[in-house]
Amino acid sequence: MRLESDISSDAVTSVLDALRTSLVGSRLRRGAELAKVLEAALKRALRNLLSAGYWDFDASIQSFLDEGDSPVVVMLVGVNGTGKTTTAAKIAHRLQSNGHSVIAAAGDTFRAGAIQQLESHCENLGIRCISSQRGGDAAAIARDAIESAKAKNIDVVLVDTAGRMQNKTNLMKELEKVRRVANPHLVLFVGDALAGNDAVDQARMFQEMMRFDGAVLSKMDTDAKGGAGLSIAFATSRPIVFAGTGQGYDDLLQFDPDWLLDEMFS
Repeated sequence: MRLESDISSDAVTSVLDALRTSLVGSRLRRGAELAKVLEAALKRALRNLLSAGYWDFDASIQSFLDEGDSPVVVMLVGVNGTGKTTTAAKIAHRLQSNGHSVIAAAGDTFRAGAIQQLESHCENLGIRCISSQRGGDAAAIARDAIESAKAKNIDVVLVDTAGRMQNKTNLMKELEKVRRVANPHLVLFVGDALAGNDAVDQARMFQEMMRFDGAVLSKMDTDAKGGAGLSIAFATSRPIVFAGTGQGYDDLLQFDPDWLLDEMFS
C-alpha cells in the first residue's frame, strides 16, 4: 500500500495482515494476472476496514424523530481549522433538504470569529442561531438551544464546539460539560483530510475523551488521497459518515467506501 496516501503504519499493518490471510496458500486461476488479483484483494481489505460499523446519518435522524425522541441533538467536535463550523452549516442544509427544522448552538465561544461565522451561515440558511458574547458558557448555550427547540417543536439541534488545543485539559473539561448538559444523540468528529496522521492522532484523542459515533472528513476536494479517512476508521473503530468536497452547502457527500477507494487507486 502506498504510504503517500497518508495511511498510518498501524492501518497498513492491519491491511497487510488481511492480505496475507486472504492470499497466502490460495491458488491462482489459470491465466489470472497476479497484479490484478493483488489489487482486488487489497481493495477488499480496505473496503472491509472502511465499512466496519457504518451507519446512515439521514436514517438515524429520522429514526430518532419517528420514535418521538426530539429534538435530536448532534454535537460536532474536533480541533480548530478543520472546517467544523462550515460542516455544521452543511449538515443544517442537508437536514433542511430532508424536511427537518433546525436550530444551531454556537458553542465555540473562545473565538469571536467562530460565533460570527456560524451566525452568518445560519442567516444564509434561515435558521436560528443561539450564541453569546465571546467567553460565554458553551454548555449553557447548548442548553438554551435545546430548550428553544423543545418550545418551538424544532427537530434537530446542531451544537458547534471549541477546538483549541493550547490547553487540552481545559478543552476536554469544557467538552465533557457540554456533552453532559446536551446529552447528544450523535457526536461527530470533523477531521481534515489534508492533515494526514495529525488528523488520526486528533481522532484517537477525541475518541478516548468523547467516544464519538462517526467522523466527517473535510477538504476532500483538495489533493488529499484519502488515507486519513481510512486511518481514522481503523484507529477509532468508528466509520466515516460524510465527506466534505467544497465550500458550498451542498458539498457534503454521504460517505461511500468505493468512492474513496477509487480516489486512492486513481
